[in-house]
Amino acid sequence: MSALSRVVRSGVGRRRVQTFVIGLTAMVAVAASVLGGSLLVVSGAPFDDAFARQHGAHLSVEFDAARTDAGRVKETGHADGVAAVAGPFRTVSASPRIRGGRAVWPMTVVGRGDPDGPVDDLTLSAGRWAARPGEIVLNADASLFPDLGLELAFPGLPGDPVLTVVGAARSVTGSADAWATPAQAAALTTPGRPGGHQMLYRFTAADTAAQVAAGRVAVTAGGRAVTATRSWLSVRASAERDTALYVPFLLAFGVLGLVMSVLIVGNVVAGAVGAGLPRIGVLKAVGFTPAQVVRAYVGQALVPAAAGTVLGLLAAHLLAVPVMSETEDVYGTTSLAVAPWVDASVVAGVLGLIAVTAWASAWRAGRLRTADAIALGHGARTDRGRWAARLAARLPLSRPLALGLTRPFARPARALATGTAILFGATAVTFTVGMGASLGEVMKARAHDAADVTVAAPLPEPGPDGPVPGTRPEPDAAAVAAAIEAQPGTRAYYTTATARATVSGAAGTTTVVAFTGDASWGGYAMVSGRWIAEPGEAAVPTPFLTATGTHLGDSVALGGLGGTGEAVTVRIVGEVLDPRNDGMQVFTDAATLAPAHPDLTDTTQHIAVTSGTPAAGYADALNTSLAPLGVTARAGGTEGGSDVVATLNALSALLTLMLVAVAALGVLNAVVLDTRERVRELGVHKALGMTPRQMIAMVVTSVVLTGLAGGVLGVLLGVALHGRVVPAMGRGAGLELPDSVLAVYPADRLSLLALGGLLIAVLGALLPAGRAAAARTATALRTE
Repeated sequence: MSALSRVVRSGVGRRRVQTFVIGLTAMVAVAASVLGGSLLVVSGAPFDDAFARQHGAHLSVEFDAARTDAGRVKETGHADGVAAVAGPFRTVSASPRIRGGRAVWPMTVVGRGDPDGPVDDLTLSAGRWAARPGEIVLNADASLFPDLGLELAFPGLPGDPVLTVVGAARSVTGSADAWATPAQAAALTTPGRPGGHQMLYRFTAADTAAQVAAGRVAVTAGGRAVTATRSWLSVRASAERDTALYVPFLLAFGVLGLVMSVLIVGNVVAGAVGAGLPRIGVLKAVGFTPAQVVRAYVGQALVPAAAGTVLGLLAAHLLAVPVMSETEDVYGTTSLAVAPWVDASVVAGVLGLIAVTAWASAWRAGRLRTADAIALGHGARTDRGRWAARLAARLPLSRPLALGLTRPFARPARALATGTAILFGATAVTFTVGMGASLGEVMKARAHDAADVTVAAPLPEPGPDGPVPGTRPEPDAAAVAAAIEAQPGTRAYYTTATARATVSGAAGTTTVVAFTGDASWGGYAMVSGRWIAEPGEAAVPTPFLTATGTHLGDSVALGGLGGTGEAVTVRIVGEVLDPRNDGMQVFTDAATLAPAHPDLTDTTQHIAVTSGTPAAGYADALNTSLAPLGVTARAGGTEGGSDVVATLNALSALLTLMLVAVAALGVLNAVVLDTRERVRELGVHKALGMTPRQMIAMVVTSVVLTGLAGGVLGVLLGVALHGRVVPAMGRGAGLELPDSVLAVYPADRLSLLALGGLLIAVLGALLPAGRAAAARTATALRTE
C-alpha cells in the first residue's frame, strides 16, 4: 500500500462522523436521482414495446357508413404518408345484456376476420378468435366478464342475436371493445343504424402531434364523413400517466440531495483541512507534494461517497419495484427496469461533483507552505466576531448563552454552510408536508366523501367465481328516499346512478354519473366553470376535455345509453377534479338521461346530517327503516385510498427523513469541528466555573440563530418548491389542480414548520455538546 493510500485510509477511519455524513448524503442524492431519472426515461417503455411488437395504429378513424361506402374508405389507405393500413372493418355500437340479466355496458363491436394484420396485430390473452357468426371476442382491457362461454344478448338489433364469448384479446391502441366476424358485425346493423367503417393507419412519420395531425388531414380529405379519430399519442400519454406522476417530486429530491452533497462535502473537507494543518505540515515535511496532499483529502471524501453511491443504487432499484410494476403488467411486458446508462450517468455525476467540491476545498492545503501549516495549526484565529461578542454582552442573557449566540460570527463560512444544510432539510420537510396535504385534498376530491352517511346500491349475488352480474336485487328507490326524508337528522341528500356511454372522439366507453338532487355540497372540487344546475348540463374532468378536444361551453353527444340506440346531448359547464377511470367521466342530471335510459335505477344515496347529529347513530337508526328494502346505510364515504398516493407518501417520507438526517449530521459535523478547535478555550471556561449544563447550553445555543434562519428560509423555499412541483405532478397525471389542492399552508402550519430548522440544529448539536461537557478540564487545558 502506498503512503498516499495509508493517509487516505487513516483519515477515513479517524473522521467517522464526517465519513458517515458524506456517505449518507451521496446515498440520498444517488437514490433519488436514479429513481427519478429512470422513471423519466422508461415511463412509456411498456406501451412502446407493445406498440412496436403489435404494429399499433398511429391513427384510428371511424367513418359514417350512412354517408360513405367501404370502397371509398379503403382508398384513404393510398394517401401520402401512409406506411401501412388495416381495414375497413365494419363497426357497430351496441349495449348487450347478459342473457337473462340486465344491461351490461355499451360497446363498439368491430367485424374482423383475423387478429393478425399489418396494423394493430391483436394479442389473444384467453380462448380463441371468433370463427363463425354467433361468437364474440372481448377486449381484455375493457372486458368486465372475461369468462369464456358467457352469452351476451343484443336486444333491439336484427334478430335479437345472442353471441357467445369465445376469447379475450388486447389491442395496444384500444381499437375496439369487442370483435366478431365481419358477417356478424354486418348482421348487427340496421338501415336506421348502419354503424361505421374503421380504418387503422401507420404513418411514415408520427412522432409528434403535428405529424399525426398532418396524417389525419391526408386520410380524411375529400369530404368523407368522419365520426371519430384517435391518435396513438393520446393512448401513450394515458399509459405513461402513473409513472409520470412520480418524476417531478423525485427529481426535486434528487436536486436537493445533490446540492446538499456539495455543501456538506465542501464543509467537511474545509473543516478537515482547517483542523488538520499540523498534519498537513508534517506530510509536506516528509516529502508529500502539494498535489498529493490535495489528492489525500479528495480521496477521504470519495471513499465514503463511493460506498454511499453503491447503497443509493441498491435503494433506487428496490424503490423502483413497486413504482414500475404498476404499469408493466398492463401490456404484458417486463421491460420496466432501471436503465444501466442512467445508473452510470448518475454515479459519474455525483462522484464527479463530490470530487470537484473536495478538490476546491482542499486546494488551500496544497498551497500552504510547510512552515506556515505547522505554525497556523497551533491555534485558530480568535479575532473574528468580536463586535458580536460586545453586542451580546449587553443583552440580558447569561454568559453561556451570550457566548453561544456569538459563535456563528466567529466562523461565518462554516455557519453559512451549516445553515444552508439546515435550509434544505427544512425545505424537504415543508415540501413533503405540503405534498401530503395536497394529495389528501386530491383523494378527498376523488372520494367525494363530504357525505356523512351513504346508502350504497346492493352488490351482485356471490357465485363460485365471484359476483354474478345481473343478479343483484332491485330496491324500491322511492321507498329508500322516503325513509331518508322521514329520518330525523337528515339535512340534505342526493342520489347517484351510473351508466356507460360512447362519446365521439373517445375510444371505448365513458362512465356517466347521473344525479338526482343537489350534489353541489358533495365534495366535487371545481377546477373551472361551475357545477351542474339543470338538465342538459354536464361537468367533466380535465382528461375528458383533453381526450375529446372539447372546452367549457361545448356540447357532446352521449350514445349507447340503455340499449335504446338513442343519444343525448349535454353542454359542458364545469371542469371538475376527479382522477377516477382515467378522468373519462361525465357528471350530469338524471333527468338528462331519462329519454335514452328510462330504467336507470342503480343508485346510491349520499346523506348530510344536521349539525350535532352523530353519523354512526344516524346510520344505525336509518338501517331500522331500510332493513325491509334490502339496502344498508353506513357512516362515511364510499371510496378507499389509492396505491399510487400511498406509494408517493411513503417515498417522500423516506427521502425526507434521509435528507433531514443528512442536515442534522451536517450540523453535528460542524459542531464537532468547532468544539475540537476550541478544546482549550472550553477548558478555560470550565476552570472558571462553567458547569456541564451551562456548557451544553452554550454549544447548543451556538446553532440557534443558524437553525432559525435556515428554518425560515427553508419554509419559503419549500412552499415555492411545492407550488412548482405539485402542479407538474398533476399535469403528469393529466389533471389541472384547483386552488383548494395547492393552498395547504395555513399560518399555524407555517409557524410550526419554521421551527423545524431549529429542531434539526438542536438535534445535530446535542451529541457534541454532551461530549464537550463531559471532557475533563485538565485534559482540555493541556490541548494545543
